[in-house]
Amino acid sequence: MSVIIQSQVRCICSSVRHVVQPTLFSSLSSESSSNSYISLMCKQHHYKEALGAFDLYLKNPSIQLEPSTYTNLVLACTNARSLEYGKKIHDHILKSRYQPDVILQNHILNMYGKCGSLKDARKVFDAMQQRNVISWTLMISGYSQNGQAKDAIIMYIQMLRSGHFPDQLTFGSIIKACFIAGDIDLGKQLHAHVIKSGFGHHIIAQNALISMYTKFGQITDASDVFTMIANKDLISWGSMITGFTQVGYEVEALYLLRDMLRQGVYQPNEFIFGSVFSACSGLLEPEFGRQIHGLSAKFGLGRNVFAGCSLCDMYAKFGLLSSAKMAFYQIENPDLVSWNAIIATFANSGDADEAISIFCEMIHMGLIPDSITFLSLLCACGNPMTLNQGMQIHSHIIKIGFDKDAAVCNSLLSMYTKCSNLHDAFAVFKDTSGNANTVSWNAILSACLQHKQPGEAFRLFKQMLFSENKPDSVTITNLLGTCAELACLEVGNQVHCFSVKSGLDLDASVGNGLIDMYAKCGSLKQARDVFDSIQNPDVVSWSSLIVGYAQFGLGHEALTLFRMMKSLGVQPNEVTYLGVLSACSHIGLVKEGWHLYKTMKVEHGIAPTREHFSCMVDLLARAGCLYEAETFIKKTGFYPDNTTWKTLLASCKTHGNADIAKRAAENILKLDPSNSSVLVLLCNIHASAGHWEDVAKLRNQMKQMGVQKVPGQSWIEVKDKIHVFFSDDTSHPQRGMIYTMLEELWLLMLDDGYDPCHMLDISIW
Repeated sequence: MSVIIQSQVRCICSSVRHVVQPTLFSSLSSESSSNSYISLMCKQHHYKEALGAFDLYLKNPSIQLEPSTYTNLVLACTNARSLEYGKKIHDHILKSRYQPDVILQNHILNMYGKCGSLKDARKVFDAMQQRNVISWTLMISGYSQNGQAKDAIIMYIQMLRSGHFPDQLTFGSIIKACFIAGDIDLGKQLHAHVIKSGFGHHIIAQNALISMYTKFGQITDASDVFTMIANKDLISWGSMITGFTQVGYEVEALYLLRDMLRQGVYQPNEFIFGSVFSACSGLLEPEFGRQIHGLSAKFGLGRNVFAGCSLCDMYAKFGLLSSAKMAFYQIENPDLVSWNAIIATFANSGDADEAISIFCEMIHMGLIPDSITFLSLLCACGNPMTLNQGMQIHSHIIKIGFDKDAAVCNSLLSMYTKCSNLHDAFAVFKDTSGNANTVSWNAILSACLQHKQPGEAFRLFKQMLFSENKPDSVTITNLLGTCAELACLEVGNQVHCFSVKSGLDLDASVGNGLIDMYAKCGSLKQARDVFDSIQNPDVVSWSSLIVGYAQFGLGHEALTLFRMMKSLGVQPNEVTYLGVLSACSHIGLVKEGWHLYKTMKVEHGIAPTREHFSCMVDLLARAGCLYEAETFIKKTGFYPDNTTWKTLLASCKTHGNADIAKRAAENILKLDPSNSSVLVLLCNIHASAGHWEDVAKLRNQMKQMGVQKVPGQSWIEVKDKIHVFFSDDTSHPQRGMIYTMLEELWLLMLDDGYDPCHMLDISIW
């Protein structure tokens, strides 16, 4: 090439940075200038300009590109991830007079692999007359990088059979494929193959093994490989620190960072700091986090995007939201991921105003939100007070076209369910029904259940069966919950049959839902049959059945099941203990209940909750230990609520203790002055004790307060229809037949010697 042409090229290249101007190339009509310019652009990483120049040169068919120029162009496509230009250049090579050698073909393989077009890569590979270890490795790497682990493993086996011996790059790619395939046994076999091949001390293969073992949670094997590395690089240290953090060995991760710093060979990068910040979060040690924060600033990473996002997340987990916000604003040129992270920080803490304020700032900066942004914002709107903000977010979603995104629509459904009424949730579901998926249907079904509309839930379920989206385990679990709440055994049986027919009964959550449904419907035999059909019942399965037995007074069966559960090594949870304490209450086992209450934390680390506290009050009060129950209420650390005092009051009526009943009622009325049921019950207690003056005072007080008794309500399911009754109800269409039957039963009781007046709870109200 002449000096004049070289100077021309340098002059043009110095002036062209971002856009190729066609007029500048009108003088570059020779092959040498064309090849030189493209090669120089590629070497300077101006891939867009190089590919643009290729388009211009295609207009001049007399120009022939050199093999090295083709190589540079393919590399430009690889680095720019431009499949469109890659195919165009590959097609130009095939039509040219040049026969590509194995080096150029390998570059083409790499380009297709990096661009995700494995089909095109395989065509090139199969057409190659000559292949070397790099060709095989590139195909294995392409399959691994694109998640096609099975094809990568098959390719590796074919490589061995072809007589080509893998190198450390090959091992690095195939070991990655083992993790993607989830095959730890194959990974260990490859580890043995690495050692046998003599590449056991090559850093690329060793780092790949560390990464594989840590991702499988095999931290001991990863540590063994790490210890064997003579000259650890930054990837080695980073992989091991990340591995310790991921499996919960946060202290070991921090110690490893200390060892790395003491060696002084490498400085930690933003990815290592990201893992260390996560380790500090796991330890819940803000002081450690602040020290690592200072260290990252010392190494010049205080304004790094990745490290900054990790730092925000760490402070958020500590609850230090102001520090998280400060760390965010220190990031230089935060990207959308960074903005999403800080928005999610405040959204998850329930601060909708701050999350929306940061969102508005992001919009002002010119960034376009994505679905993650809106999912976080909608998460912040979880109560009626935030409905207005949620509606504003909804308007913005429609404005920029995310109202067709399934995940965003599902979050909108959830938001309106929590903040508003069912009508708004239905409106969103109707607008997005064309893009609805199974999650959408489950969301609207859940909305019906939350708003006590079981009939609407079953109507929607029938519609769902005729849609493209089929019910899953969540759908069935929701329906079973509805049947349990309504005690609809017949409908529950139908849902059970559907789950068996669709194969969903094998799901653990469905099995547990069936046990709970049958138990709450009173069909304990069917609940036990489902329980016995589960191969490995978990703690939820055991607890559901124990609670079911306890609720229907089968205390001994519940305790027997509890002991069996413990003997099999299944650790009980809070619900399990609620069940066994309730069982003790129903059968009067005061000592057994006390023992369980006192040892639940010692033996299983379960701290008593308000529900356990109420169970103990019920246990003592039912057994007639009213003074002990009152003392327990006063001495416990829990602030008693209405339910606790009502439990004691009800037992006072049973055992005729008017003094404690009066104190219990006074405490209830302090919390709820207009509670009619308490006043009525206290009236009955005084009447039973013959305290007629107190009865008169209470009735006068209720009359002045305008207190009215809320009528009792009950329902029964007969032939797939639910009949609802109120106290002294005369509205039922078959009331004549019903009252006739009651009179017949009354007469039969008298004939057998029973006095109905002593058996029925006759209120003086």
